[in-house]
Amino acid sequence: MTGTNAETSIRPAVPADAARIAEIEIFNYRLNFYPIFQNDWFYFDELQVPKLIQAYLAEPDLLERTSVYDDGVVKGFIRLNGQQIEKLFVEPVLQNQHIGAALLKYAIEHQNARFLWALEKNTRAIAFYQKHGFRPTGEKILEEDTTEYLIRMER
Repeated sequence: MTGTNAETSIRPAVPADAARIAEIEIFNYRLNFYPIFQNDWFYFDELQVPKLIQAYLAEPDLLERTSVYDDGVVKGFIRLNGQQIEKLFVEPVLQNQHIGAALLKYAIEHQNARFLWALEKNTRAIAFYQKHGFRPTGEKILEEDTTEYLIRMER
């Protein structure tokens, strides 16, 4: 990120962002979660960009709770529900450029983000959140309709 103030690149999501948000979300789901769940039907049939765009446009609350990292192109997003981080994704080819860290910092400092649930087997995400001050609480729940656990992490 040369010549860009990361915080000024973060703004509220608008309906025109739905396609980029959907792409980023789906690519991350396939990259990070398909190897764990290996559910072809869900990841390659149900999880489609046009379907997700429609879901975002049909439920304006989803976009209202979402902030995007946009330095001319939407490169990542974070969604909160109160103090809970629901989703934080960065375009996979742009990861490790501090975009996720900037989104997380923004959510903590400006939106009072305090906790999240992370898939226990997603060790990369857990390490990222730990690096940014989140710690596992010991609380676990089953991911809906699976045998995999989510762990609660708090600041």
